[in-house]
Amino acid sequence: YELPQASWEAWRSAEFGADCLMSWRTPCAAGHNMRRIAVIGSGITGVTTARALLARGFEVTVFDRHRYAAMETSFANGGQLSASNAEVWNSWSTLLKGIKWMTQRDAPLLVNPTPSWHKLSWMSEFVSQIPNYRSNTIDTVKLAITARELLIQHAEAYGFDFNREDRGILHVYEDPKEFAHATEVTKLYLEGGLERHAVSPEEIAQLEPALATKSSAFVGGFFTPSDFTGDIHRYTVGLATGIEEQGVNFELGTAVERLSHHAGGVDVVLARGEGESGAPQSETFDGVVVCAGVRSRDFAAQLGDRVNVYPVKGYSITVNMKDEASQRAAPWVSLLDDKAKIVTSRLGSDRFRIAGTAEFNGYNYDIRQDRIDPLIRWCEDNFPDLSTVSVTPWAGLRPMMPSMVPRVGAGAQPGVFYNTGHGHLGWTLSAATAEMVAEAVLAQERAGHKGRFFSFASNADSGAQKGVHFEGAGLDGVWRGGERYDLLFQRAA
Repeated sequence: YELPQASWEAWRSAEFGADCLMSWRTPCAAGHNMRRIAVIGSGITGVTTARALLARGFEVTVFDRHRYAAMETSFANGGQLSASNAEVWNSWSTLLKGIKWMTQRDAPLLVNPTPSWHKLSWMSEFVSQIPNYRSNTIDTVKLAITARELLIQHAEAYGFDFNREDRGILHVYEDPKEFAHATEVTKLYLEGGLERHAVSPEEIAQLEPALATKSSAFVGGFFTPSDFTGDIHRYTVGLATGIEEQGVNFELGTAVERLSHHAGGVDVVLARGEGESGAPQSETFDGVVVCAGVRSRDFAAQLGDRVNVYPVKGYSITVNMKDEASQRAAPWVSLLDDKAKIVTSRLGSDRFRIAGTAEFNGYNYDIRQDRIDPLIRWCEDNFPDLSTVSVTPWAGLRPMMPSMVPRVGAGAQPGVFYNTGHGHLGWTLSAATAEMVAEAVLAQERAGHKGRFFSFASNADSGAQKGVHFEGAGLDGVWRGGERYDLLFQRAA
């Protein structure tokens, strides 16, 4: 997948002059040679980033401490490719719900009351982003629509299966106030280009017969036929296998201890293995893209940047349906239960994924039974003929920015880039933000380092300037505060 050459020539000519109109794989005089790029992290964001860089002619090495790709947050998420879940959480109503839920043991949100500067600073910045609720939601839905198309293209190009189900996503509501709010959110989605339509309780039962006995409890729902589901782990591993065959180097089972920037590039310093002594090994690259999930904050600090990602734990269960009765009882249409804040995905004939909850508890990977039990009870209450005798629990840490939109773009130092902080929409947004950060790397190689830039103005820690308008790969400009901002080249002073 490559961007139109004509669009690039127009952009380069306007930004850097006609002297830059040459082969797009050849650096302009204003830039420098930056061919060897390290990608930190082999989750869905890291693997899609590696693919995008490879497509632009870069030599790519992916590092991850696990022996296999997609072993953390990209292992067992809810499975939704959900532009219809693009609404950011930054609102006063969300805050009020959060305060109420803190008194309920089985609530969708759990906050460890023990204070830390990381948690307090994140929450303070989360509140400060409430004025950006509307623009960030529209930005996110635009990005999600583009990413869905790219994800499909990549799977078809590399020929792997990931249990894709094109049956749409159905949001269901029991509270009239929440249904009314969803009606307003639908209007925002339409501004971003997403169409979804309201459905009655009777239509809910028609769309998903497994809900027929439950549908009378709903006041209504919203159905998004263009959304789909699949197995994120199978997708990430399939894409990693494909790009490795094309030349991407994967250094798996290789923990990165630190990143060090210097005039000659970026050193990737590897952690010592058990029993090893002496100086740790390191390898020098022309540039680095940090896609390290919840570890991105630490790596950014080593590189002189502040990326305030917080680990928000999510839980899932995979119901292993070994009998035909369970397979008949489980829904095929992907669901989002607004009251319980639970999502579901059907992963082939014999697996049913149920996911939910948000837990602010630091870097804690424990799988708590009291957070798993509500997911099992929800399944049993809604689908009583579905056996839960075989259930596989999982928990992962979502890397969330306070703005609820990912940090994509260049860092303070030349050759340093970020594609991280996607929160609960990592899979949904990954293919688009991978294109964006790969374009940023290419632009810096051509024109040189121009300081930090942010693909979303709300993530700029020192304010943002209007960027150069550029259209390509479906990532056209967005409007913010009456001015047009560019998704690719939005820079901060």
